[in-house]
Amino acid sequence: MIEFNENNETVSEKKSRAILMGVSFGEDISDSMTELENLACSAGAEVLGVMEQSREKPESATFIGKGKVEELTEMCRALEADSVIFNNELSGVQIRNLEDATGVSIIDRTVLILDIFASRAASSVGKLQVELAQLQYRLPRLTGFGGALSRTGGGIGTRGPGEKKLETDRRHIQSRIDDIRRELKDAEKSRDLTRKKREKSDIPTAALVGYTNAGKSAVMNMMLGMNETAGNEVFEKDMLFATLDTSNRRIDLGKNREFILTDTVGFVSRLPHTLVEAFKGTLEEALYADLILNVTDISDKDFQFKMDVTDRLLKEIGADDIPRINLFNKTDLIDAPEKIVTDSPYESVFISAKYRTGIDKLRNIIEEKLFSDEKEAELVIPYDRGNIASYLCEKCAVSEMDYRAEGTYFRVMLSSADYQRLKQYFI
Repeated sequence: MIEFNENNETVSEKKSRAILMGVSFGEDISDSMTELENLACSAGAEVLGVMEQSREKPESATFIGKGKVEELTEMCRALEADSVIFNNELSGVQIRNLEDATGVSIIDRTVLILDIFASRAASSVGKLQVELAQLQYRLPRLTGFGGALSRTGGGIGTRGPGEKKLETDRRHIQSRIDDIRRELKDAEKSRDLTRKKREKSDIPTAALVGYTNAGKSAVMNMMLGMNETAGNEVFEKDMLFATLDTSNRRIDLGKNREFILTDTVGFVSRLPHTLVEAFKGTLEEALYADLILNVTDISDKDFQFKMDVTDRLLKEIGADDIPRINLFNKTDLIDAPEKIVTDSPYESVFISAKYRTGIDKLRNIIEEKLFSDEKEAELVIPYDRGNIASYLCEKCAVSEMDYRAEGTYFRVMLSSADYQRLKQYFI
Protein backbone atom coordinates (compact mmCIF):
# COMPACT_ATOMS: atom_id res chain seq x y z
CA MET A 1 0.00 0.00 0.00
CA ILE A 2 1.25 3.49 -0.86
CA GLU A 3 0.69 6.21 1.75
CA PHE A 4 0.39 9.93 0.97
CA ASN A 5 0.87 13.14 2.94
CA GLU A 6 -1.57 16.07 2.92
CA ASN A 7 -0.11 17.30 -0.38
CA ASN A 8 -0.84 13.92 -1.98
CA GLU A 9 2.88 13.13 -2.19
CA THR A 10 4.17 9.60 -1.66
CA VAL A 11 5.78 9.25 1.75
CA SER A 12 6.11 5.49 2.17
CA GLU A 13 5.11 2.20 0.66
CA LYS A 14 4.18 -1.06 2.32
CA LYS A 15 2.65 -4.27 1.08
CA SER A 16 -1.10 -4.64 0.93
CA ARG A 17 -2.29 -7.70 2.88
CA ALA A 18 -4.69 -9.44 0.50
CA ILE A 19 -7.03 -12.41 0.28
CA LEU A 20 -7.73 -13.81 -3.20
CA MET A 21 -11.34 -14.62 -4.12
CA GLY A 22 -12.22 -16.66 -7.20
CA VAL A 23 -15.71 -17.49 -8.45
CA SER A 24 -16.25 -20.32 -10.95
CA PHE A 25 -19.29 -20.60 -13.19
CA GLY A 26 -18.69 -24.20 -14.22
CA GLU A 27 -15.14 -23.73 -15.54
CA ASP A 28 -11.77 -24.73 -14.07
CA ILE A 29 -10.21 -21.60 -12.56
CA SER A 30 -7.08 -23.18 -11.05
CA ASP A 31 -4.74 -21.74 -13.70
CA SER A 32 -6.23 -18.26 -13.57
CA MET A 33 -6.13 -18.28 -9.75
CA THR A 34 -2.42 -19.11 -9.85
CA GLU A 35 -2.01 -16.27 -12.31
CA LEU A 36 -4.02 -13.96 -10.05
CA GLU A 37 -1.60 -14.68 -7.21
CA ASN A 38 1.35 -13.81 -9.46
CA LEU A 39 -0.39 -10.61 -10.54
CA ALA A 40 -1.13 -9.67 -6.92
CA CYS A 41 2.50 -10.22 -5.89
CA SER A 42 3.65 -8.23 -8.89
CA ALA A 43 1.42 -5.34 -7.74
CA GLY A 44 3.08 -5.40 -4.33
CA ALA A 45 0.52 -7.40 -2.34
CA GLU A 46 1.19 -10.06 0.30
CA VAL A 47 -1.23 -12.93 -0.33
CA LEU A 48 -2.58 -14.23 3.00
CA GLY A 49 -5.11 -16.76 1.76
CA VAL A 50 -7.34 -17.96 -1.08
CA MET A 51 -11.09 -18.56 -1.18
CA GLU A 52 -13.17 -19.98 -4.03
CA GLN A 53 -16.85 -20.48 -4.77
CA SER A 54 -18.81 -22.22 -7.53
CA ARG A 55 -22.04 -20.58 -8.65
CA GLU A 56 -24.54 -20.84 -11.50
CA LYS A 57 -24.68 -17.05 -11.82
CA PRO A 58 -23.34 -14.05 -9.90
CA GLU A 59 -25.35 -12.40 -7.12
CA SER A 60 -26.37 -8.97 -8.45
CA ALA A 61 -25.65 -7.08 -5.22
CA THR A 62 -22.43 -8.74 -4.01
CA PHE A 63 -21.37 -11.13 -6.83
CA ILE A 64 -20.96 -13.92 -4.25
CA GLY A 65 -23.68 -15.34 -1.96
CA LYS A 66 -24.60 -13.92 1.45
CA GLY A 67 -23.03 -16.85 3.29
CA LYS A 68 -19.77 -16.51 1.37
CA VAL A 69 -19.69 -12.76 2.13
CA GLU A 70 -19.90 -13.58 5.84
CA GLU A 71 -17.21 -16.23 5.49
CA LEU A 72 -14.98 -13.82 3.60
CA THR A 73 -15.51 -11.10 6.22
CA GLU A 74 -14.51 -13.50 9.01
CA MET A 75 -11.41 -14.57 7.08
CA CYS A 76 -10.39 -10.92 6.60
CA ARG A 77 -10.68 -10.33 10.36
CA ALA A 78 -8.83 -13.50 11.30
CA LEU A 79 -5.92 -12.83 8.94
CA GLU A 80 -5.97 -9.04 9.43
CA ALA A 81 -6.30 -8.49 5.71
CA ASP A 82 -6.79 -5.00 4.31
CA SER A 83 -8.00 -6.00 0.83
CA VAL A 84 -9.72 -8.74 -1.15
CA ILE A 85 -8.73 -9.28 -4.78
CA PHE A 86 -11.40 -10.89 -6.96
CA ASN A 87 -10.51 -12.99 -9.99
CA ASN A 88 -13.58 -11.56 -11.73
CA GLU A 89 -14.73 -8.16 -12.91
CA LEU A 90 -17.17 -6.48 -10.51
CA SER A 91 -19.64 -3.64 -10.91
CA GLY A 92 -19.31 -0.44 -8.89
CA VAL A 93 -22.36 -1.37 -6.79
CA GLN A 94 -20.91 -4.82 -6.02
CA ILE A 95 -17.60 -3.29 -4.97
CA ARG A 96 -19.35 -0.78 -2.70
CA ASN A 97 -21.57 -3.42 -1.09
CA LEU A 98 -18.67 -5.80 -0.52
CA GLU A 99 -16.56 -3.05 1.04
CA ASP A 100 -19.43 -2.09 3.34
CA ALA A 101 -19.84 -5.74 4.41
CA THR A 102 -16.19 -6.71 4.83
CA GLY A 103 -14.69 -3.40 5.92
CA VAL A 104 -11.71 -3.85 3.58
CA SER A 105 -10.76 -2.64 0.12
CA ILE A 106 -12.25 -4.67 -2.75
CA ILE A 107 -10.20 -4.95 -5.93
CA ASP A 108 -11.26 -6.83 -9.04
CA ARG A 109 -9.00 -8.45 -11.62
CA THR A 110 -9.31 -5.57 -14.07
CA VAL A 111 -8.28 -2.94 -11.52
CA LEU A 112 -5.34 -5.14 -10.48
CA ILE A 113 -4.03 -5.43 -14.04
CA LEU A 114 -4.61 -1.73 -14.70
CA ASP A 115 -2.68 -0.92 -11.53
CA ILE A 116 0.31 -2.98 -12.67
CA PHE A 117 0.21 -1.30 -16.07
CA ALA A 118 0.09 2.11 -14.39
CA SER A 119 3.22 1.33 -12.38
CA ARG A 120 5.10 0.00 -15.44
CA ALA A 121 4.21 2.56 -18.13
CA ALA A 122 7.30 4.61 -19.01
CA SER A 123 6.63 6.47 -22.26
CA SER A 124 4.11 9.27 -22.67
CA VAL A 125 2.07 7.06 -25.02
CA GLY A 126 2.11 4.15 -22.58
CA LYS A 127 0.91 6.40 -19.75
CA LEU A 128 -1.88 7.78 -21.93
CA GLN A 129 -3.00 4.27 -22.88
CA VAL A 130 -3.16 3.22 -19.23
CA GLU A 131 -5.01 6.37 -18.18
CA LEU A 132 -7.52 5.87 -20.98
CA ALA A 133 -8.16 2.27 -19.90
CA GLN A 134 -8.58 3.29 -16.25
CA LEU A 135 -11.00 6.11 -17.02
CA GLN A 136 -13.04 3.93 -19.39
CA TYR A 137 -13.28 1.29 -16.67
CA ARG A 138 -14.25 3.67 -13.90
CA LEU A 139 -16.58 6.05 -15.73
CA PRO A 140 -19.66 3.76 -15.62
CA ARG A 141 -18.81 2.84 -12.00
CA LEU A 142 -18.64 6.34 -10.48
CA THR A 143 -21.95 6.00 -8.65
CA GLY A 144 -21.23 2.50 -7.40
CA PHE A 145 -17.72 3.23 -6.17
CA GLY A 146 -19.09 5.73 -3.66
CA GLY A 147 -16.84 5.74 -0.62
CA ALA A 148 -14.04 3.95 -2.45
CA LEU A 149 -13.24 7.15 -4.33
CA SER A 150 -13.34 9.40 -1.29
CA ARG A 151 -10.85 7.40 0.78
CA THR A 152 -7.50 9.00 1.39
CA GLY A 153 -4.42 6.84 1.19
CA GLY A 154 -3.45 4.54 -1.60
CA GLY A 155 -2.82 0.94 -2.44
CA ILE A 156 -3.56 -1.25 -5.43
CA GLY A 157 -5.86 0.48 -7.89
CA THR A 158 -4.98 4.07 -6.95
CA ARG A 159 -2.06 4.56 -9.31
CA GLY A 160 -2.52 6.32 -12.64
CA PRO A 161 -5.06 9.09 -13.00
CA GLY A 162 -5.59 9.36 -9.25
CA GLU A 163 -8.62 9.71 -7.01
CA LYS A 164 -9.03 13.46 -7.36
CA LYS A 165 -9.61 13.17 -11.10
CA LEU A 166 -12.10 10.37 -10.60
CA GLU A 167 -14.15 12.45 -8.13
CA THR A 168 -14.93 15.02 -10.83
CA ASP A 169 -18.15 14.84 -12.80
CA ARG A 170 -18.75 12.50 -15.71
CA ARG A 171 -18.55 15.29 -18.25
CA HIS A 172 -15.04 16.21 -17.17
CA ILE A 173 -13.92 12.55 -17.29
CA GLN A 174 -15.48 12.05 -20.72
CA SER A 175 -13.71 15.21 -21.92
CA ARG A 176 -10.41 13.80 -20.66
CA ILE A 177 -11.10 10.50 -22.46
CA ASP A 178 -11.72 12.41 -25.70
CA ASP A 179 -8.48 14.37 -25.25
CA ILE A 180 -6.47 11.18 -24.68
CA ARG A 181 -7.99 9.54 -27.75
CA ARG A 182 -6.95 12.54 -29.86
CA GLU A 183 -3.39 12.37 -28.51
CA LEU A 184 -3.22 8.63 -29.16
CA LYS A 185 -4.57 9.21 -32.67
CA ASP A 186 -1.65 11.56 -33.34
CA ALA A 187 0.75 8.94 -31.99
CA GLU A 188 -0.88 6.34 -34.24
CA LYS A 189 -0.29 8.57 -37.28
CA SER A 190 3.39 8.77 -36.33
CA ARG A 191 3.55 4.95 -36.06
CA ASP A 192 1.86 4.62 -39.44
CA LEU A 193 4.46 6.90 -41.05
CA THR A 194 7.28 4.85 -39.52
CA ARG A 195 5.62 1.64 -40.70
CA LYS A 196 5.20 2.97 -44.24
CA LYS A 197 8.86 3.98 -44.34
CA ARG A 198 9.80 0.41 -43.37
CA GLU A 199 7.51 -0.98 -46.09
CA LYS A 200 9.07 1.33 -48.70
CA SER A 201 12.55 0.16 -47.74
CA ASP A 202 11.44 -3.47 -48.31
CA ILE A 203 12.81 -4.47 -44.90
CA PRO A 204 10.72 -7.37 -43.52
CA THR A 205 9.45 -7.26 -39.95
CA ALA A 206 9.04 -9.83 -37.19
CA ALA A 207 7.07 -9.31 -33.97
CA LEU A 208 7.80 -10.91 -30.61
CA VAL A 209 4.56 -11.85 -28.88
CA GLY A 210 3.68 -14.06 -25.96
CA TYR A 211 2.65 -14.21 -22.35
CA THR A 212 3.97 -11.63 -19.96
CA ASN A 213 7.34 -12.57 -18.44
CA ALA A 214 8.00 -15.27 -21.05
CA GLY A 215 11.29 -13.59 -21.95
CA LYS A 216 10.47 -11.59 -25.10
CA SER A 217 12.82 -8.73 -24.24
CA ALA A 218 15.57 -11.22 -23.39
CA VAL A 219 15.07 -12.85 -26.80
CA MET A 220 15.36 -9.45 -28.49
CA ASN A 221 18.59 -8.72 -26.62
CA MET A 222 19.90 -12.16 -27.58
CA MET A 223 19.23 -11.39 -31.24
CA LEU A 224 20.74 -7.92 -30.93
CA GLY A 225 23.84 -9.70 -29.70
CA MET A 226 24.17 -11.25 -33.15
CA ASN A 227 24.98 -7.75 -34.39
CA GLU A 228 27.64 -7.26 -31.74
CA THR A 229 26.01 -3.87 -31.22
CA ALA A 230 26.40 -2.10 -27.89
CA GLY A 231 24.00 0.32 -26.28
CA ASN A 232 20.73 -0.63 -28.01
CA GLU A 233 19.49 -3.38 -25.72
CA VAL A 234 15.92 -3.21 -24.45
CA PHE A 235 14.89 -3.32 -20.79
CA GLU A 236 14.34 -6.79 -19.40
CA LYS A 237 13.49 -7.97 -15.90
CA ASP A 238 11.93 -11.05 -14.30
CA MET A 239 8.55 -9.47 -13.58
CA LEU A 240 5.11 -9.24 -15.12
CA PHE A 241 4.59 -6.57 -17.77
CA ALA A 242 8.20 -5.33 -17.73
CA THR A 243 7.58 -4.13 -21.30
CA LEU A 244 4.54 -1.97 -22.10
CA ASP A 245 6.02 0.18 -24.86
CA THR A 246 6.83 -1.14 -28.30
CA SER A 247 10.55 -1.43 -29.10
CA ASN A 248 11.83 -1.73 -32.67
CA ARG A 249 15.37 -2.83 -33.47
CA ARG A 250 17.17 -3.62 -36.73
CA ILE A 251 18.64 -7.13 -36.74
CA ASP A 252 21.49 -7.98 -39.13
CA LEU A 253 21.50 -11.61 -40.28
CA GLY A 254 24.61 -11.16 -42.41
CA LYS A 255 24.87 -11.43 -46.19
CA ASN A 256 23.12 -8.03 -46.44
CA ARG A 257 19.98 -9.48 -44.96
CA GLU A 258 18.31 -7.57 -42.17
CA PHE A 259 14.89 -7.22 -40.61
CA ILE A 260 13.05 -5.12 -38.02
CA LEU A 261 12.27 -6.93 -34.76
CA THR A 262 9.43 -5.55 -32.61
CA ASP A 263 8.95 -6.30 -28.90
CA THR A 264 5.28 -6.01 -27.85
CA VAL A 265 3.32 -5.85 -24.60
CA GLY A 266 2.85 -9.23 -22.90
CA PHE A 267 -0.46 -11.05 -22.90
CA VAL A 268 -2.43 -12.33 -19.92
CA SER A 269 -5.63 -14.32 -19.64
CA ARG A 270 -8.84 -12.33 -19.25
CA LEU A 271 -7.02 -9.22 -20.47
CA PRO A 272 -9.50 -6.41 -19.76
CA HIS A 273 -11.35 -5.19 -22.85
CA THR A 274 -10.44 -1.60 -21.98
CA LEU A 275 -6.74 -2.54 -22.12
CA VAL A 276 -7.08 -4.42 -25.41
CA GLU A 277 -8.75 -1.33 -26.85
CA ALA A 278 -6.27 1.14 -25.35
CA PHE A 279 -3.22 -0.86 -26.44
CA LYS A 280 -4.65 -1.71 -29.85
CA GLY A 281 -2.01 0.38 -31.61
CA THR A 282 0.76 -1.46 -29.77
CA LEU A 283 -0.76 -4.88 -30.38
CA GLU A 284 -1.26 -4.06 -34.08
CA GLU A 285 2.51 -4.19 -34.54
CA ALA A 286 1.98 -7.95 -34.61
CA LEU A 287 -0.83 -7.54 -37.14
CA TYR A 288 1.48 -5.80 -39.64
CA ALA A 289 4.43 -8.15 -39.16
CA ASP A 290 5.65 -10.58 -41.81
CA LEU A 291 6.47 -13.14 -39.13
CA ILE A 292 5.31 -13.69 -35.55
CA LEU A 293 7.72 -15.13 -32.98
CA ASN A 294 5.58 -16.54 -30.16
CA VAL A 295 7.79 -16.70 -27.07
CA THR A 296 6.79 -19.20 -24.37
CA ASP A 297 8.43 -19.98 -21.04
CA ILE A 298 8.82 -23.75 -21.46
CA SER A 299 9.78 -24.15 -17.77
CA ASP A 300 6.33 -22.92 -16.70
CA LYS A 301 4.04 -25.82 -15.81
CA ASP A 302 1.12 -23.84 -17.25
CA PHE A 303 2.86 -23.07 -20.55
CA GLN A 304 0.17 -24.76 -22.70
CA PHE A 305 -2.57 -22.70 -21.03
CA LYS A 306 -0.58 -19.53 -21.71
CA MET A 307 0.05 -20.51 -25.33
CA ASP A 308 -3.70 -20.98 -25.75
CA VAL A 309 -4.32 -17.50 -24.31
CA THR A 310 -1.82 -16.01 -26.76
CA ASP A 311 -3.44 -17.85 -29.67
CA ARG A 312 -6.86 -16.49 -28.71
CA LEU A 313 -5.61 -12.91 -28.43
CA LEU A 314 -3.78 -13.10 -31.77
CA LYS A 315 -7.01 -14.33 -33.31
CA GLU A 316 -8.90 -11.50 -31.62
CA ILE A 317 -6.72 -8.83 -33.25
CA GLY A 318 -6.77 -10.64 -36.61
CA ALA A 319 -3.16 -11.86 -36.61
CA ASP A 320 -3.81 -15.60 -36.48
CA ASP A 321 -3.05 -16.21 -40.19
CA ILE A 322 0.42 -14.60 -40.16
CA PRO A 323 3.36 -17.06 -40.44
CA ARG A 324 4.52 -18.01 -36.97
CA ILE A 325 7.38 -19.69 -35.11
CA ASN A 326 7.13 -20.96 -31.53
CA LEU A 327 10.15 -19.95 -29.46
CA PHE A 328 10.28 -22.14 -26.36
CA ASN A 329 12.48 -20.11 -24.04
CA LYS A 330 14.22 -20.89 -20.70
CA THR A 331 15.27 -24.40 -21.73
CA ASP A 332 18.14 -24.06 -19.23
CA LEU A 333 15.60 -24.52 -16.42
CA ILE A 334 14.35 -28.00 -17.43
CA ASP A 335 15.69 -31.37 -18.52
CA ALA A 336 15.18 -32.67 -22.08
CA PRO A 337 12.98 -29.79 -23.32
CA GLU A 338 12.87 -31.27 -26.83
CA LYS A 339 10.82 -34.19 -25.47
CA ILE A 340 7.98 -31.88 -24.41
CA VAL A 341 4.95 -32.32 -26.65
CA THR A 342 2.64 -29.43 -27.50
CA ASP A 343 -0.52 -29.30 -29.59
CA SER A 344 0.70 -26.30 -31.62
CA PRO A 345 0.82 -26.74 -35.42
CA TYR A 346 3.66 -24.24 -35.85
CA GLU A 347 7.38 -24.92 -36.23
CA SER A 348 9.22 -24.77 -32.91
CA VAL A 349 12.68 -23.73 -31.78
CA PHE A 350 14.00 -24.45 -28.28
CA ILE A 351 16.20 -21.67 -26.95
CA SER A 352 17.68 -20.15 -23.83
CA ALA A 353 17.93 -16.39 -24.23
CA LYS A 354 19.96 -16.24 -21.04
CA TYR A 355 22.69 -18.58 -22.34
CA ARG A 356 22.14 -17.88 -26.08
CA THR A 357 21.53 -21.53 -26.93
CA GLY A 358 19.57 -22.34 -30.08
CA ILE A 359 20.41 -19.00 -31.65
CA ASP A 360 21.91 -20.45 -34.85
CA LYS A 361 18.84 -22.56 -35.57
CA LEU A 362 16.61 -19.58 -34.82
CA ARG A 363 18.59 -17.37 -37.17
CA ASN A 364 18.33 -19.94 -39.98
CA ILE A 365 14.57 -20.40 -39.59
CA ILE A 366 13.92 -16.65 -39.47
CA GLU A 367 16.04 -16.19 -42.57
CA GLU A 368 14.16 -18.98 -44.33
CA LYS A 369 10.74 -17.54 -43.39
CA LEU A 370 11.43 -13.87 -44.11
CA PHE A 371 13.42 -14.30 -47.29
CA SER A 372 11.66 -17.31 -48.81
CA ASP A 373 10.49 -15.26 -51.81
CA GLU A 374 14.04 -14.49 -52.93
CA LYS A 375 15.27 -15.80 -56.28
CA GLU A 376 18.79 -16.14 -57.60
CA ALA A 377 19.56 -14.02 -60.66
CA GLU A 378 22.53 -13.11 -62.84
CA LEU A 379 22.76 -9.49 -63.91
CA VAL A 380 25.13 -7.16 -65.68
CA ILE A 381 24.77 -3.58 -64.46
CA PRO A 382 26.15 -0.89 -66.85
CA TYR A 383 28.92 1.22 -65.35
CA ASP A 384 26.81 4.36 -65.71
CA ARG A 385 24.24 2.82 -63.34
CA GLY A 386 26.54 2.70 -60.36
CA ASN A 387 23.64 3.46 -58.03
CA ILE A 388 22.10 0.06 -58.84
CA ALA A 389 25.42 -1.73 -58.34
CA SER A 390 25.82 0.01 -54.98
CA TYR A 391 22.28 -1.00 -53.98
CA LEU A 392 22.98 -4.67 -54.79
CA CYS A 393 26.21 -4.60 -52.79
CA GLU A 394 24.59 -2.93 -49.77
CA LYS A 395 21.15 -4.55 -49.68
CA CYS A 396 21.31 -7.97 -51.35
CA ALA A 397 23.05 -11.28 -50.81
CA VAL A 398 25.75 -11.25 -53.49
CA SER A 399 27.46 -14.61 -54.09
CA GLU A 400 29.59 -13.58 -57.08
CA MET A 401 30.71 -10.28 -58.62
CA ASP A 402 32.98 -9.57 -61.59
CA TYR A 403 33.95 -6.56 -63.70
CA ARG A 404 33.30 -7.09 -67.40
CA ALA A 405 33.57 -4.94 -70.50
CA GLU A 406 29.82 -4.21 -70.62
CA GLY A 407 29.42 -3.64 -66.86
CA THR A 408 29.52 -5.24 -63.42
CA TYR A 409 28.38 -8.86 -63.28
CA PHE A 410 26.40 -10.05 -60.25
CA ARG A 411 25.11 -13.42 -59.12
CA VAL A 412 22.70 -12.35 -56.40
CA MET A 413 19.57 -13.25 -54.42
CA LEU A 414 16.75 -10.79 -55.14
CA SER A 415 13.41 -10.15 -53.45
CA SER A 416 10.30 -10.48 -55.61
CA ALA A 417 10.10 -6.69 -55.95
CA ASP A 418 13.76 -6.34 -56.97
CA TYR A 419 13.46 -9.33 -59.29
CA GLN A 420 10.71 -7.57 -61.27
CA ARG A 421 12.38 -4.15 -61.09
CA LEU A 422 15.77 -5.29 -62.42
CA LYS A 423 14.67 -7.75 -65.12
CA GLN A 424 16.10 -5.58 -67.91
CA TYR A 425 19.63 -6.26 -66.60
CA PHE A 426 19.30 -10.05 -66.49
CA ILE A 427 21.67 -12.16 -68.55
